[in-house]
Amino acid sequence: MTQRSRLVAATAALTGIGLLAVGCGNSNGLPGAVFTNVLDTVSLYALRGTALQQPSGYALFDTTLVRTDQSISLDFAFDFDTATHAPSLYPTGALSLGTGSGLQKTTTDFATITLAPTGGYVYDKPAVLDTGTVLYVASRPMTCTFGSTVPLYAKLRVLGVDTTARRLDFEILVNQNCGYRSLATGLPKQ
Repeated sequence: MTQRSRLVAATAALTGIGLLAVGCGNSNGLPGAVFTNVLDTVSLYALRGTALQQPSGYALFDTTLVRTDQSISLDFAFDFDTATHAPSLYPTGALSLGTGSGLQKTTTDFATITLAPTGGYVYDKPAVLDTGTVLYVASRPMTCTFGSTVPLYAKLRVLGVDTTARRLDFEILVNQNCGYRSLATGLPKQ
């Protein structure tokens, strides 16, 4: 969904045209969810050693692949660590783009994760990856249409790393509803 479509949907939800569940009946104080959580499969290419037109970064806000030569609006990027040559994901702080986004490794099975934690994220160091690695992701804090500044949350599982093509394949589920931590498919309830 494009940023414009997201804005229209969010505005509709907040003005009563769409879904609205604010205040007394909603224990978390958030407006009703507008965006459905969907599992997606994505490929990123290393920051170094690949063509510039290949996407190296990912932005949770609009679930887009990002070419880092065209934008610095991303939440993490893929590269091989210069010292160890290990495949790694870099949050914004590790890329000297501010300490907004964070990554957190977990041993929890990807399919059973239904809620993102609020703490424990690493903001300034890369996360070393291998096939099967599971991570929680917190986006850069953003100001939501209802006035709070909070991150978006996601879960990610590495499907494979192709060292020859310098490519990372992963599946990701992003909750695009501002402030929601639910990481199950479908329309979030919290």
